[in-house]
Amino acid sequence: MRPGARPLRRTSGGARPVDFGAFVRARSRAGDLVVQPRMGFSDPATMRAGLAATRAADAATVGTITLDSYTRVGELDSVERALRAGIDLNGYPVVSYDRSVTEQVLAGIRDETFPVQVRHGSAVPGDIFAALRRMPINATEGGPVSYCLPYGRTPLDESVRNWVRCTEDFAQLRESGVEPHLETFGGCMLGQLCPPSQLVAISVLEALFFCRYGIRSVSLSYAQQTHPEQDREAVAALRRLCAELLPTPNWHVVIYAYMGVYPTTDAGAYLLLDQATRLAVDSGSERLIVKTVAESRRIPTIAENVAALESAARTARTAPPGGPPPTGADSQTYLEARALIEGVLELAPDIGRALSLAFRQGALDIPYCLHPDNHGRARSYIDGDGRLRWADTGRLPLAGLVGRTRSREVTPEGLLADLSYVQRAFDRAAMESGEARHHRRADIEPTGHRSLSGGEQRSDS
Repeated sequence: MRPGARPLRRTSGGARPVDFGAFVRARSRAGDLVVQPRMGFSDPATMRAGLAATRAADAATVGTITLDSYTRVGELDSVERALRAGIDLNGYPVVSYDRSVTEQVLAGIRDETFPVQVRHGSAVPGDIFAALRRMPINATEGGPVSYCLPYGRTPLDESVRNWVRCTEDFAQLRESGVEPHLETFGGCMLGQLCPPSQLVAISVLEALFFCRYGIRSVSLSYAQQTHPEQDREAVAALRRLCAELLPTPNWHVVIYAYMGVYPTTDAGAYLLLDQATRLAVDSGSERLIVKTVAESRRIPTIAENVAALESAARTARTAPPGGPPPTGADSQTYLEARALIEGVLELAPDIGRALSLAFRQGALDIPYCLHPDNHGRARSYIDGDGRLRWADTGRLPLAGLVGRTRSREVTPEGLLADLSYVQRAFDRAAMESGEARHHRRADIEPTGHRSLSGGEQRSDS
């Protein structure tokens, strides 16, 4: 055991991991929305407790082991120093712990009813994938674009080469009877202010990349944005493009609760999570990554993660059906996403090479992304209705679909306002909802008396 790791009670055995994608799809067919935290702790005993609590939650859940920042960038010496000094990391250092430590974390918890996924965020994931294969842990996520551009300065060409090698190696798990699963992170680029069509396009392109290099079980991400109907249109486009383009039937869609600046109030955070849950239910998505009331302040506790999981599950069970996804004429999001995908695929027969060329030429261009390999001409903004729009498409292959004239000049003040748009909207909605409840109670309760219904406790002060 590495220094700094608290001993675990030794447990025996370990179930062979199930196909993560097939598990989620089976739960969806049974009527369940699978909910999942973004949980990671450096102490093995705490990590095991988090997994156990996730499994025991009143919800259809899968487990998460999120890795620490040092491991993500390959600074393993820093991990060792932190563990020796007894300093907590912001995630689980799977590469630095002996295999037996992680086996004990999983033993008796991971089984055919509770698969576990590792989440990391690395453009140089070789050591991480090697550790996963040794376990084996057969479900993880990322991508050559989405785990490169937002997180550092690793050249995109290098990230693509790394992910080709790791994807091919991970696919070899199948030779031992274990089905590997990869989830794209492309639908979450920068967390916010990337128009939905480009999120959809990059998610599909990364899934095609995974399939090209041997993966047959994939999931495709989409992060909740600023307008519920626009999001619903985007997920419908994503599902349609998956059906049209993916070479495997073993795919599902995972919705992420909003990845940008989160509400500061507990009530606002839950309102936003409720909306993400309804998006997942209404769009037919099979899995939801939750966020908690603590997101704007600190790393959430186990209890806060469980509360978010159970809140989302309650909403999913009780939410009225949203009706079928949009049909008929091609939506604007579908047309833009399809054009972006085709614009990339025509650049080179090898999809990894095509992705590198796309960013070099501006055929993909992430608004406000400062990575040196991003073209940096595309811009976006939130319109008066709360929808994400292109302010400038740069050299994206969207001629005839989006006007080339700027819809709005993007100013620093406007950008800052857009970045906090969701936070302000949901905190305000929570406050107004609370005031409305207060006024309704004042209308029905006699002056000078307090109702004890609804779990309120008497105060003698």
